[in-house]
Amino acid sequence: MRWFKLGARQEDRLIALVGLCVGLLLTVFGGYGKDAPVPPWLMMVPVAGMAVLELGRRTHTVWTVSLGGLFFIANTFVGTNLATMVMYTDLLYAGVLYGSRRMSTILHLTGGATTLGLSSFMLMYGTVGQALLVAAFSVLIFLVPVWTADLLRASRERADTERLRAEQTALLAELDRREAVIEERSRMARELHDVVANHLSAIAIHATGAQSLAKRQQRDEGDPLLAAMAVIRDNSVQGLAEMRRMIGLLRARDESSYTAPRLDALDTLLTQLSAAGSGTGLSFEAAEQGERGELPAPVELAAYRIVQESLTNALKYAAPGVVSLALTYRQDDIAIAVDSPYGVAGGTKLPGSRTGLVGMGERAELLGGSFSAGADGAWWRVRAQLPREPRETGPKPVGSVREKVLGERIVGEFR
Repeated sequence: MRWFKLGARQEDRLIALVGLCVGLLLTVFGGYGKDAPVPPWLMMVPVAGMAVLELGRRTHTVWTVSLGGLFFIANTFVGTNLATMVMYTDLLYAGVLYGSRRMSTILHLTGGATTLGLSSFMLMYGTVGQALLVAAFSVLIFLVPVWTADLLRASRERADTERLRAEQTALLAELDRREAVIEERSRMARELHDVVANHLSAIAIHATGAQSLAKRQQRDEGDPLLAAMAVIRDNSVQGLAEMRRMIGLLRARDESSYTAPRLDALDTLLTQLSAAGSGTGLSFEAAEQGERGELPAPVELAAYRIVQESLTNALKYAAPGVVSLALTYRQDDIAIAVDSPYGVAGGTKLPGSRTGLVGMGERAELLGGSFSAGADGAWWRVRAQLPREPRETGPKPVGSVREKVLGERIVGEFR
């Protein structure tokens, strides 16, 4: 069964319509008090008046309660119609619930005074039983709706207070979290600058010094030592530039100046790797299929970093031969394939070995893609599949859109 939720105005109109219809039925079938000899149509005047007042029960509480009291008095003289009495209690209820605090106080005082006055009058000119009956009847009409609305209003105010307190607590927790993130970024920036960036600067300086020394020794320009020194210097300078850019991103609150690497830079990357691998018998080739089109920044960054890490690993560990890169752009995803001659590296492994493979897998997983790498006979094969539209794979921390994008870029750069 389907339920329809009515708005505030629709609810008021429905209450007015139901009250008018019930009052009309009671009048037609004689379901009212006949103490006064008046025509039946005159009894519909208080009913119709109450129904009209019901339309403003939320917005004009003072007028509806005041005029409703006059119609209630008129109802007792022309003939007691139950629909008029019920609608008047609803006006009292709405006056307390939607009106001001002063309105609630006034209705409590007037309701109590009316109950006390009517019961005292009946006690003076009637019996004790009649006085008790009038007192109970007056409490039901004038006080019970007021008490009920007052309790409901207090409950709503407590709920609003608790909700506001919860929102404030969440806001304070979010501010603490952001402050912790900023402090952690600053700490990472300091560590990167003081350790990694300094080491890269030292490598670049020593490589430049070695080149100068070789020139002073008048070595042949085709000397492999000069080529190796040039590759070392170029890679260290490029790494230092990226490291400084990352340090600036960590320290800055505005990431608009940050430019993530794009797939257009793959030609430059292949040229550098080819120069570096020329002395070890390695060569690199690349092929693309399909239309690249416009790619979201996280997808293009992940694709570039996976290709960069795969080719760099091939330069470090592959046996002499051809390293092939294939990029296939499909309608829904991007396929990356890197094949390199498989060679078992000798010697002691450096600290952090295989973290590159873990990072590539994490990049693909964060976007909802897949990754695999491993030996296949005489070849080491890397396969990655990235969706064109990133898919969330788990809950993300609450934060602004700016922090979410910045966080993705920082995480992507350091994995």
